[in-house]
Amino acid sequence: MIRYEMNLTTHNIKFTVSKNSGEVSGILLLPGKPKFLLLFAHGAGAGMKHPFMEKMVVYLAEENVGTLRYNFPFTEKKIKRPDPAPILMQTIRSAVEASKKFAKDIPLFAGGKSMGGRMTSMAASKEPLNGIKGIIFFGFPLHAPGKPSDERGEHLFNVSVPMLFLQGTRDKLADLELLKPIVKRLKDKATLYVVEGADHSFHLLKSSEKNDEDVLKEMAKKVGGWGDNIIQIS
Repeated sequence: MIRYEMNLTTHNIKFTVSKNSGEVSGILLLPGKPKFLLLFAHGAGAGMKHPFMEKMVVYLAEENVGTLRYNFPFTEKKIKRPDPAPILMQTIRSAVEASKKFAKDIPLFAGGKSMGGRMTSMAASKEPLNGIKGIIFFGFPLHAPGKPSDERGEHLFNVSVPMLFLQGTRDKLADLELLKPIVKRLKDKATLYVVEGADHSFHLLKSSEKNDEDVLKEMAKKVGGWGDNIIQIS
């Protein structure tokens, strides 16, 4: 266990996905008095130690949000190609169960960056994630770059918990003109928070008045407030 400034503690953990997929690693980061714990899955192109993940968990901790980020089997094994969807979804379910021995009475949320968020909602659309109060998307990948479509969003209507979408206006994997109607149709189950000028990785143009760190802080604040509200009304 390593101790950080800001009264943060971290635990390096491992949990089993399945007999065939084996174990994966996770990193639990908790502030002194966490409001809730976010199970934070990474995207398709990098693992749980990607700079975005590393920075985001610290800004979330500043909002008193704990995180459990974890690898999928393909990143644990240092394979570039993502696992099939059933394995990704089973990893998410296993992470939910593994988190409970650390969370105790801390409310649980799940989600992730890009693919990690979409796989979380896909898993929840097939069968509710036990104990999860809401799902948070850091850049929901609605379609492939240059191929606008809303088909990847159809499963969202089978998700029973509230969802928060954090999306940049320059995100080439989510045309807001396609995402906004989905959010509208989801009604009270969905909240869209638009980050002006951000791309899919939440980078801003150099000409922007803000910088990337400002964006991460802005999103962390939104996540903390949104989650707080969900807990209060649930």
